[in-house]
Amino acid sequence: MKNVLLSIAVLLLGWSCSTPQETVTVPLDMEFRDLDTLEIVAAPLEPGETGQPEPDSLPVYRPSPTRRHDLLHTRLELVFDWPGEAVLGKATLRLRPYFYPSNSLALDAKGFAFHQVSMVGSEEPLEYEYDGQQIRIQLDKTYERDETFAVYLDYTARPRASGGSSAITSDRGLFFVNPSGSAAGKPQQIWTQGETEHNSRWFPTIDQPNERCTQEVFLTVEDRFLTLSNGLLVSSTRNDDGTRTDYWKMDQPHAPYLFMLAVGEFAVVREEENGIPLAYYVEPEYKADARAIFAHTPEMLRFFSRKLSLQYPWPKYSQVVVRDYVSGAMENTTASVFGAFVQRDRRDLYQENNDRIVAHELFHQWFGNYVTCESWANLTMNEGFANYGEYLWFEYKYGREEADMHLLEERRRYIQSTLGGIHPLIHFQYDEAEDLFDAHSYNKGGAVLHMLRHEVGDEAFFAALHTYLVDNAYRAVEVHDLRLAFERVTGRDLHRFFDQWYLSSGHPELDIRYAYDPDNRKVLVTVKQEQDYERMPGVFRLPSEVEVRYGDLSEQRFPLLITRREQTFSFPVKDEPRLITFDPDHILLCEKLENKTPAQYAYQYRQSASVISRYEALEALYNSERTALFLEALNDPSWHIRELALQYFEEEAPEEARRSIRRMARRDPNAQIRQSALLALAAQEAPGLEELAAEVLEQDSAFAVLAAALRLLAELDADRALPYARRWEEAQNSARMIQAVGQVFAEAGQGNALPFFEQHFQRMEGYASIPFFANYGELLLEAGKEDFDQGLDLLHQIGSDPEHPVIKRYAAAYAFSQMQEKLREKNPEDPRLPPIRERLTALQAEESDPRLKALLDQL
Repeated sequence: MKNVLLSIAVLLLGWSCSTPQETVTVPLDMEFRDLDTLEIVAAPLEPGETGQPEPDSLPVYRPSPTRRHDLLHTRLELVFDWPGEAVLGKATLRLRPYFYPSNSLALDAKGFAFHQVSMVGSEEPLEYEYDGQQIRIQLDKTYERDETFAVYLDYTARPRASGGSSAITSDRGLFFVNPSGSAAGKPQQIWTQGETEHNSRWFPTIDQPNERCTQEVFLTVEDRFLTLSNGLLVSSTRNDDGTRTDYWKMDQPHAPYLFMLAVGEFAVVREEENGIPLAYYVEPEYKADARAIFAHTPEMLRFFSRKLSLQYPWPKYSQVVVRDYVSGAMENTTASVFGAFVQRDRRDLYQENNDRIVAHELFHQWFGNYVTCESWANLTMNEGFANYGEYLWFEYKYGREEADMHLLEERRRYIQSTLGGIHPLIHFQYDEAEDLFDAHSYNKGGAVLHMLRHEVGDEAFFAALHTYLVDNAYRAVEVHDLRLAFERVTGRDLHRFFDQWYLSSGHPELDIRYAYDPDNRKVLVTVKQEQDYERMPGVFRLPSEVEVRYGDLSEQRFPLLITRREQTFSFPVKDEPRLITFDPDHILLCEKLENKTPAQYAYQYRQSASVISRYEALEALYNSERTALFLEALNDPSWHIRELALQYFEEEAPEEARRSIRRMARRDPNAQIRQSALLALAAQEAPGLEELAAEVLEQDSAFAVLAAALRLLAELDADRALPYARRWEEAQNSARMIQAVGQVFAEAGQGNALPFFEQHFQRMEGYASIPFFANYGELLLEAGKEDFDQGLDLLHQIGSDPEHPVIKRYAAAYAFSQMQEKLREKNPEDPRLPPIRERLTALQAEESDPRLKALLDQL
């Protein structure tokens, strides 16, 4: 069971949202290599030898796309064939040769059927060749670079997927959700996902990030649907056939991959910030929660505009939630798309808000949309900035400690990812562009910007960002544009910083040793770089500081500059230090191992002003006998540290700790801590749990805590939990409450609750669907034959329908396997076993996704 769930967790990283995810704690000193100080004594070479194998070809290099034409404007008229899942389109494209004269035009258009291709204003068809991916059009004459021309294409596009990646799981480009309307409880929608080069599956374009144009989009849909696209809604016209045509116009140029549309029966909540219209598109039942789902959007827009000294550069900002999304979210210009995971009851969002992903996509409107990477090799020029936008928002809204803990998590995820390989931030040797959506482009990119900020200072950092944005407005950029902006502002040569962190691979792995010389009253700090010099620079240039703390609680700081593989620094001090700390503000992206004693780590926890220093000290002492210290940590101001202390007492705790944990379950100001405290007490099998759970159910208001208490009470006394489950049975907008109620019904054997489960199958998303479907299967075993047979058919229908997300299909199959296992334990001859086995075998045989099929075959 655990191995299968671990496999599905790894597999489904790309099938569920990327943000937020469960935090993975990876110690910064998790991997070290025992390398001596690098001293190479080379053997003399024979004449003609180079010491390297003779190459027989050039390495892979992915250049920025060559611009043969400049796409100026795109006009689209679109109608949708829902049963055929097709786009009936008319496209008018205005262009000019980029430099050289041209008599032909190549456009990306994947999976199209063309009905007319001509010059605008002419009925005479143009000759063209089409290979299913690109259309190559012979123009009516040769055009010079100062001449514009316009082509017209009447086409049918049938977007179909040919692949995907862990970050963007399908390259279909345009998606129909529940096109037949047959999936009860599931909305009918159309939405697009253009990054990287997938928008050319629904309209012809030059589908490259270094292209940009203005746009007009006319969307004809049934009058019951709302639409959303880039720019402003100019008009909405009802047609005689019961349809409506919405005209969206975007007057500022942006990249084709940022074009978007969404169609559905949305509820829209509107507000405004500094004259910018804001709109939140959600499913109708979430209308009352929309402002909580996208909480702080006006404040974020105001904050980022002020921080960058550049007002939000677009005419509106909309955010829309869609079903079955193939990524976490997408920053389309003026209209970001989010997966359904952000759509939750406001009580679910209490202290578990969507700030991180909302800030990420909003910061993209400057970094990625206003200024865009010129090639996918430069993707971190988009994603690294959006990642750091999260830090900036947390720093402003919740304080430096919260921001630093977020940065620590981001750096650790990057470091963990390097176990699977490393590459430069600016990576021209990639296999597929989709591979670049990784912890290098995002996490490392943000961490490098944090170091750059401290390299030049706050004032210079934000002044340089302003210069970078203004000088490159509506342009495609590469990393050198960023460097030149910083050099113009600071007057410094920053080649070395950019070469080291953007154009080279890896990060330093540091072994840090501290000593005190009492005779000379000096502190000695030895820093040894142990990273693999065959894969990354053997020596990183690292400006940093050393902090010395004394017994009288005073401190001193000393700057240092690391420029060698191994270096020892000495600093005069006034007395023997109690603690020495390298990089006390935790600026550097590195792995480090320090030779501190348990007593020094205890002092570090108690006296350090840095939340990361306190956190790392507790981590270092986690396996030691330091119960008193972790008792103190249960009362730490940082909820992150209180969480770590709860983990320490998860299996066994003295009564003093249990008293504190009970208090935390009742009254901790952080809902996540209240939930974790309940879970810790449950793991300890502490006395009085039943009463505590009931008390929490009466007093708390956060759904995260209520769901944990309800599940706990169900395990202890299902009958006592039933009234609470009935109370929350109607909490239809909260998947976690629905799941908890379902567990109570299953634990209590409530066979009459089958309709409750069936009512919520469509709403159940993500990992929560696995136990929910399993609980349904458990109740089916208590049902009569008619309900049993109908339930089996329903599970099979869900598990075999490719319209359902892959995790939901897995959940249905998993329910069959659990039912089968329970019956076998009781009676291997039970007559209900064959129909269960038959349906599970059918799901295994019918599944077309090879990754999911591999998991189903394990059941």
